Amino acid sequence: MKLTWYGHSAFRVEAGGATILIDPFLTDNPSWDGGWEGPAEGVTHVLITHGHNDHLGDALPILKKTGAMLVSSFEIYEYLVGQGVDESKVNPGNHGGTVDCGGFTTTFVNAIHSSSFSREGGINVFLGNPTGLVLHFPDDKTLYHMGDTDIFSDMALINELHQPAVGIVPIGDRFTMGGAVAALACRRFFDFETVIPAHYASFGIIDQTADKFVAGMEGASAKVLTPKIGEPFEV
Repeated sequence: MKLTWYGHSAFRVEAGGATILIDPFLTDNPSWDGGWEGPAEGVTHVLITHGHNDHLGDALPILKKTGAMLVSSFEIYEYLVGQGVDESKVNPGNHGGTVDCGGFTTTFVNAIHSSSFSREGGINVFLGNPTGLVLHFPDDKTLYHMGDTDIFSDMALINELHQPAVGIVPIGDRFTMGGAVAALACRRFFDFETVIPAHYASFGIIDQTADKFVAGMEGASAKVLTPKIGEPFEV
């Protein structure tokens, strides 16, 4: 499995014959100045955890340009179809559901957060409930992108049901759990082989380093990867 982090929570995942963008916040991402065209090259799927601007990001132009499959909550699906996304290329779901994406499946799990899109003029569009996404590949590791969330005890059930080997974990504090709490979540509820911190070092009002998370994971069996932005890596 090859991953590329574009800062904040935006990841490109190449596995199972698919090329996936998760939460493609690229154009206005303070950590990334390379636009969306490069990250979107060859993309087959766009997955969205929730509707905030810093996660929905460039999903609309990417979906229109590439014809990739949209995988998201029902409300995000309805919103993007209303903006011109091809309805034949969408694959909506909701908490507890699993959808076949062709080459892999996606299961929608809980996240403690909110979900809306801010339009010009200060108008907020409600886009359902936030989710985490569990990606199962038949011949590769299971990946869990937590989206934006706090710690919650039912993470133990997510581990029991899905046994994810790779976790993408928000650590920036203020809008998600901070590094120390995120480390507690990983150590108490999961048996990850690899954890990748996200949702930090972008906007100035959230944590700028992964130091608290790395310190909290010291001595854990999981390997902590803090990738460089824009550089592909294998897990």
